[in-house]
Amino acid sequence: MKVLRLWLAPLIAVAATMTLPLRGAAQEVLDQKSANEIRLQYLADLDTVHTKVMALAEAIPESKFGWRPTPETRSVSEAMMHLATEWYFWGSLAVGGKPPADFGVPRETIPKLEKVASKAEVIDHLKKSWAHCRAQIEGADPAKLTGRMKWFGSEATFPQIVLGMAGDMHEHLGQLVTYTRSVGVVPPWSRKSGG
Repeated sequence: MKVLRLWLAPLIAVAATMTLPLRGAAQEVLDQKSANEIRLQYLADLDTVHTKVMALAEAIPESKFGWRPTPETRSVSEAMMHLATEWYFWGSLAVGGKPPADFGVPRETIPKLEKVASKAEVIDHLKKSWAHCRAQIEGADPAKLTGRMKWFGSEATFPQIVLGMAGDMHEHLGQLVTYTRSVGVVPPWSRKSGG
C-alpha cells in the first residue's frame, strides 16, 4: 500500500497541472514532459509488481501451483500466467506498444498461455513477458501518449489507461499474496519483517 501511495503522489501532482480538453475539442490532454513522467512512474510501479510476483513464484512449491481456493477461481499457476499475458499484451498496449511478434491472435493465445502449469514454464513466461513489457514501456514515445487513445472500444487518456492497468496488476498481486499464505508460505518480503 505504501508503494502504491508513493506511486500515486506524482501522478496526482502531474494530473493537477495537465491541460484538460474542452468537450469535443482536439486538444492535448498532457504535455510530453508529463506523459514521460507518468510513463516512468508506470514502469517503476510495474517493476515492483514483477519483483514481488517473481518472489512468490519462486517461494511457492510446484506441488501448490494447481491449488485454487474454489473450483471456479484461477489456480496459482493460472493467476500467474494471467499476469504474464497482461505483460505480453495489455501492458504493452497501454503505452501504444505491441505484443511479441509471435504472440498470435490474443483471444486464442491468452487462454492457451493461462493453461501453462509447470513452475519452470510459469517462471520462464513471467520473465519473458515482463522483459517484453518493460522494453515496450521504455521505448514508448511520450509524444504519442499526450492525447486520447483507443482502449477497450472507447477512448481514454494515458493516465486513465495506466492507472487502470497498474490497479489491475496490483489486484492480481494481492490475489497471489493471499494464495501464497493460503498454501502455507509466507511472502519472502514479509519474512524479513516478521510477518
